[in-house]
Amino acid sequence: MELFAYNKYNFIFMSLFLIVLPITVLAEDRIDDGDALKGVKETKAIYDFRTNKPAKLTFFLEVIEKTFGDLVRQGQNPEFVVAFRGATVRLITSENWSFSEEEQKGLEKSATLIKNLHGRGVKFEACSIAAGLFKVDRDSYLPEIKPVGNTFVSLIGYQAKGYGIVPVN
Repeated sequence: MELFAYNKYNFIFMSLFLIVLPITVLAEDRIDDGDALKGVKETKAIYDFRTNKPAKLTFFLEVIEKTFGDLVRQGQNPEFVVAFRGATVRLITSENWSFSEEEQKGLEKSATLIKNLHGRGVKFEACSIAAGLFKVDRDSYLPEIKPVGNTFVSLIGYQAKGYGIVPVN
């Protein structure tokens, strides 16, 4: 018996495969968050970033970018704020010479993500208290990032305005 011999079972299998595959692809495109978004008029979130790992920064910025796009695709107009605090302030500067070559590549990718997200209306804030504690010059922050006095105040203020807090660490 040949492995690829033509018979009616191969024909039936291939026919079903060619019918089911497009349906599966269409079903994936229809996955949505309708239950969560039913009746929602505003999608506002403040991301509370607390990481000292360049790879995590990049990963979560990619997830934020995907989340933003998913909300837009589902008819929402997302309002996002990203608040960097703690050691994260070391990762959002133009001065990344102290990181390994691999980490520098990740930080460059993060800078591009920040620039792209900012272009879509996402706001970025960085804590001045953390900058002082970690000896980061606020003037070295990426241009899309606004230094603020205290990101705890940002978290409190934005939550009072209806922004949901999303912890990232």
